[in-house]
Parts: sequence; C-alpha cells; structure tokens
Amino acid sequence: MTDLPVLYSFRRCPYAMRARMALLVSETPVRLREVVLRNKPEEMIAASPKGTVPVLVLSDEKVVDESLAIMHWALEQNDPQDWLEGKAVAAELIAEADGPFKHHLDRYKYPVRYDNVDPLEHRAGGQAFLEKLDSLIRESGQLMGERSTLADHAIFPFVRQFANNDRDWFDGLPLPALQKWLADHLASPLFKTTMQKYPQWKTGDAEPVLSVESAAG
Repeated sequence: MTDLPVLYSFRRCPYAMRARMALLVSETPVRLREVVLRNKPEEMIAASPKGTVPVLVLSDEKVVDESLAIMHWALEQNDPQDWLEGKAVAAELIAEADGPFKHHLDRYKYPVRYDNVDPLEHRAGGQAFLEKLDSLIRESGQLMGERSTLADHAIFPFVRQFANNDRDWFDGLPLPALQKWLADHLASPLFKTTMQKYPQWKTGDAEPVLSVESAAG
C-alpha cells in the first residue's frame, strides 16, 4: 500500500470534494490523510507550502496541488464514465464557476472577511450564474449534455455551498432544474462515498485507502 499516492484532504472543502470524486470514479486508490485546516500537518506544508487542500503526492514524489489538476490527472489514468468528454467546452464553464461565481460566493458567505461588502449584492451576482446553469440543465439534463461529466462534478460542490448559506432562499428560487440537479448529485452513491467521514490524520497514524471498494467494505 505504501506505493499508493497520498491525498491530503478536508472533508467539507468543495475543492477537495471534487478531487475525491474524480479519484473515486477513476478507480484510483489513494492513501487519505484527512487534515484539520487550523492544524495542518508538517508533511503537507513540506509538499505544498501554500497550505491549501487538496494536495496529491504521487509515488514518484511529484506534487499535484490544484483540485482541477488532480481531477484531470485521475481521469487521464482511467475515465470509465467519460467525464473528460467535451472538456474544452467544460473548461469555460468551470472557469466561470471558479472565477466570478466563487468571487460572489465568498463575499456572500463570508462578508466580514472583506471591506465594504454587501452580501446581498453578491448573492444576486451568484444567482445570475445559477440561472445560467438552470438554463443549461433544462435544455439537456446535465450541464454539458444528457450525462454528467467533469463540469457537473467540478461545479456542484460550490453550488451546494452557495445554496446552504440560506437554504430557504435557495429553495424558493424559480430554478427547478438546478434544484433537482443539485439534489440528485447530493443523493448519488458517488457523493455519499466521497463524504464518508475519516478521523484527522497525524504523523504516524495508519492511512485509510480512499476507494470505492474500501468504502463498500
């Protein structure tokens, strides 16, 4: 097992969620090190000094410390559900989610972290992106077509975070396609496996293997 890659992760981080989903769906087992962000292990900081999750340390010591890069790396090893189909078009939508939408999400959810921020203004800015997603889903069922692909799994953890900031408000929006899409992804076996709880990892602790098989067992 020691030749498996090591993944530093934090269960509730949407960036880490999407990385774990890609590793699971690609059937790429990793040694999981669940971290607490206020007490990051020295090994993680040594591997990636920026100190954010997820961080994937490969067996050759190469470090991949961006969530989308981890998703692409895993799916390039094995992509049984064709998540990478149409990835060039998906990249544009993911960039919009990771850029302008995330900008609004952060200021809506954490307004005290920023100067002169009106959270309702940023909620409205985020809602405009949600309306775009709803239109895409109404047309085809998922963001990029009839099947869920990279875009759906890269984006829905952030929609989840946005929705949970004021669930009553979100549930009252006239966006039924988006709301069903989010509910279906949250209820999926893949996401349930992704969100399995693990204890905080500390130096010397045993490392659980993140894999569909281990979760099932």
